[in-house]
Amino acid sequence: MKIMLKDGSVKEYGEAKAIIDIAKDISEGLARVACAGEVDGETVDLRTVLDKDCELNIITATDPKALYVIRHTASHVLAEAVKRLFPNAKVTIGPAIDEGFYYDFDAEPFSREDLDKIEAEMKKIIKEGHEITRFTLPRAEAIKYMEEKGEPYKVELIQDLPEDSEISFYDQGGFVDLCAGPHLMSTKGVKAFKLTSSSMAYWRGDSNKARLQRIYGTAYNKKEELAAHLERMEDAKRRDHNRLGREMDLFTTVDVIGQGLPLFTPKGTKMIMKLQRWMEDLEDNEWGYMRTRTPLMAKSDLYKISGHWDHYKEGMFVFGDEEKDKEVYALRPMTCPFQYYVYKNSQKSYRDLPCRYSETSTLFRNEDSGEMHGLTRVRQFTITEGHLIVRPDQMVEEFKNCLALAKYCLETLGVNDDVTYHLSKWDPENKEKYIGEPEVWNETEQHIRDVLTELEIPFVEDVGEAAFYGPKVDINAKNVYGKEDTMITVQWDALLAEQFDMYYIDQNGEKVRPYIIHRTSMGCYERTLAWLIEKYAGKFPTWMCAEQVRVLPISDKYEDYAQKVCKTLKKAGIDATVDSRSEKIGFKIREARLDKLPYMLVVGQQEEADNTVSVRSRFAGDEGVKTLDSFIADITEEIRTKQIRPEMQSQENQ
Repeated sequence: MKIMLKDGSVKEYGEAKAIIDIAKDISEGLARVACAGEVDGETVDLRTVLDKDCELNIITATDPKALYVIRHTASHVLAEAVKRLFPNAKVTIGPAIDEGFYYDFDAEPFSREDLDKIEAEMKKIIKEGHEITRFTLPRAEAIKYMEEKGEPYKVELIQDLPEDSEISFYDQGGFVDLCAGPHLMSTKGVKAFKLTSSSMAYWRGDSNKARLQRIYGTAYNKKEELAAHLERMEDAKRRDHNRLGREMDLFTTVDVIGQGLPLFTPKGTKMIMKLQRWMEDLEDNEWGYMRTRTPLMAKSDLYKISGHWDHYKEGMFVFGDEEKDKEVYALRPMTCPFQYYVYKNSQKSYRDLPCRYSETSTLFRNEDSGEMHGLTRVRQFTITEGHLIVRPDQMVEEFKNCLALAKYCLETLGVNDDVTYHLSKWDPENKEKYIGEPEVWNETEQHIRDVLTELEIPFVEDVGEAAFYGPKVDINAKNVYGKEDTMITVQWDALLAEQFDMYYIDQNGEKVRPYIIHRTSMGCYERTLAWLIEKYAGKFPTWMCAEQVRVLPISDKYEDYAQKVCKTLKKAGIDATVDSRSEKIGFKIREARLDKLPYMLVVGQQEEADNTVSVRSRFAGDEGVKTLDSFIADITEEIRTKQIRPEMQSQENQ
């Protein structure tokens, strides 16, 4: 048996050998820090026995891949601790995730005090150093085993597996859990962990099934790494849009209105309107889009043509009963089928294409209550959504323009370096999931690959993530907690034109099917605002701020001049207010700083006499005295160019 190691060297053995023994054969030091093995790309336990030629990478504690195994084992330690302290709790699932791990329990809600007790019990289990071993049972025996333990959720999971399955379990000092692994050799391998929070979840993510209690935690190889992570999480909490956006009076939610239905305050509304007007002006005046205005709802007939009725009905808000009512309506989850009928309203020549339609649309999606969070996942949202109807020979160039516009928008917002571009491709191993010939898919994907390369956009390729009718580019961003969401999608579509009988007349007078590009330039405004709150920690670039300038009179005597300055600023298109409270100027300045305002204009006797303002900013502290006209010229240019001025490292000078 030949074992090829990561460094290219080869070990030969005349008999089967466990990975841990191979590690010891290489060096005792390697065996001491080994956490798992990677055999032909698959992560497995160190106790896994190799009996044929393979490639082996021994994963050590310093390898990022070890975190998955450490965290997976930590989740089992968590489950054992909960069962010790709360014997009536039922265990369900407990995976490792990007930033840590979680475990779901059928139990009463856990308090912070409960988490502290569980954490202490976990430390005991780790100190006890239980050996972790794996064993398997035939499916029928596995079901009986878990029934005897009184774990109905585990029984259900096993019942979903094929009848001839060998079911894998892990035993750590008498606590046994259903699991495919891999795990560490001992509970002592979990050296640094922390339980971070608890929340409600649903069994298998289905709101119609049992409500569970989820405990989140994280684990690292070293205490220093854990401390650094917890510090990042504290910063994340400070930046969390769901907290900070409410503190800044940008939005709120009310139970009596409903979950996933945020209310935007005047400040939040002003910010969204600035983004929306910029987006619409950009598309209409610089990129050749035509604006449409279409209904918020439609008959089910429309969605049956588009395919949404068959594939997305559960995610829609439907009015009426198909069995009783002549007509059933649904709120729209997307704009595309409406804009297709705008296109079909008149016959198009090949000279009329491309037709670039865009609309700021309010859309509705019936999200599960467990999935909703702040502004990132809501049931009603607004998006400037577009569809381009193009000739086949125009497709590549128009697709490139859509990506170029999206990239420009992200750069202007200052977030392009924070996103990842994904080319979502078809899976040639799963051809029945897609329509079209393999050569067409390969050619189309190469076109998109070339476009991304031409635009100098780094990207990753995701096999199997394409829509059934064509590949796409997803532009994803992570929130402060590391969860990735899709912000923008540009979709290649060669199918729906046929479903909606769309055509144009070519130069020979023949009817020809166009292609369609589905795209957004910025994503939905709710999610974008959430993203910007977290990106800038509420310290937005001046151009997008709801309040750009606050005028601060040093006493009531200069109130009239302050109001005059404010009125002049507003006439120049600058969002300005006056702090006319009878407070000391130092207090007013501190308040303005806490409100994260870009500019404060302090005015008193000298400023009134000279028609000047004393300028303070987030960016440079005390910027000195300027004439009002000079300040207006400077800030107007900053807003016009959408400049992002760097923040001061310290505001002590303010």
